[in-house]
Amino acid sequence: MDCERIVQELSFKTSSKIVLLVLDGLGGLPVQGKTELEAAQTPNLDRLAAKSSCGLTDPVFMGITPGSGPAHLALFGYDPTKYILGRGILEALGSGVEVGKNDLVARGNFATLKDGLIIDRRAGRIPTSENKKLCQRLNNSLKSIEGTKIALFPGKEHRFVAKFTGEGLSEALSDADPQKENNPRVPVQALSQDASKTALIVNRFLDEVTDLLKSTPKTNTVLLRGFSHYPSLSTLRELYKLKPAAIANYPMYKGLAKLVGMEILETGENLSAIFETAEKYYKDYDFFYVHVKKTDSAGEDGDFEAKKDAIEEADSYIPRLVALQPDVLVVTSDHSTPSLLKTHSWHPNPFLLYSKTSFPDNVTRFSEKECCFGYLGRFQAMHAMPLMLAHAGKLKKFGA
Repeated sequence: MDCERIVQELSFKTSSKIVLLVLDGLGGLPVQGKTELEAAQTPNLDRLAAKSSCGLTDPVFMGITPGSGPAHLALFGYDPTKYILGRGILEALGSGVEVGKNDLVARGNFATLKDGLIIDRRAGRIPTSENKKLCQRLNNSLKSIEGTKIALFPGKEHRFVAKFTGEGLSEALSDADPQKENNPRVPVQALSQDASKTALIVNRFLDEVTDLLKSTPKTNTVLLRGFSHYPSLSTLRELYKLKPAAIANYPMYKGLAKLVGMEILETGENLSAIFETAEKYYKDYDFFYVHVKKTDSAGEDGDFEAKKDAIEEADSYIPRLVALQPDVLVVTSDHSTPSLLKTHSWHPNPFLLYSKTSFPDNVTRFSEKECCFGYLGRFQAMHAMPLMLAHAGKLKKFGA
């Protein structure tokens, strides 16, 4: 019997409340001797850490660099090696795109192509308003390919969702994304025999879009990744008897939360709005997933100071979560995004769990190094959910 099934059988409904605050991409690597988290002034997180059980989590297992999808699934108690989700379905659901049985979706980026090389995978993080205009323009120009209809749906900044609708489309495709700048465009490859036609359709689409966008130098091509159909997952309500809600303002994270059965609470763009939403709906749910994106965005941009500032801003709102008096409050990350690397990494995430039944350790500073010495040690992120449920009094005894 696996961990997920054991926890499902032991869980039961209570009135206790859990708040999971995810500071996306929080972990870092030292620059001039300190990580972004160590360089930041975090008095509220430090005070909370001193009263909590601390540790480090591996989203998958040691040495594996995760995408945001599997990293979040692990935090929600799902085995990330068992449930493989494409970024496309997460972005689509979070953007409110309807996905039917004949639909294949992918997450897209507008990007900058120069002299045959992708020099900016995010096209300078163009304004969302510009993204909407580009998607409308392309939708007005694109024709069906081999009987497959194609539609683009704008997301935030440079991101969009591409939906391919037709019979027999396969998700067994490689990403059309070089992953790093200063590399040429990458066509999709069929990863199985029955995906050959789908690969041909997608590659024709990519060529046509690049041709249509040639007059816009900053946004003159697109990248696609995470091709996926609609998957089937048990919800948090079914697994753990929770009434869960998500507070996030980026489509992919809302999509992931919706996929596992969370109610999406609409919120504003800034941190103040996110925490106001938590306060407004606190009495209505017993599990809150609160997502902060800016820490990850700054890390991906390689901006050490911006990531430090984002951490400090998040720290200033910690007292508002504490004031809600949740039975369990966890602060952690889905994955690390060191500004030194400008991308996700395999490094473990700092983790703190505060409750009346947590075991305070000698950690007095919420940081990667300090959490190494915490009571919880280093563990797989999928064990965070059983810990939260246990400290909230939501798990029965195992065995006689």
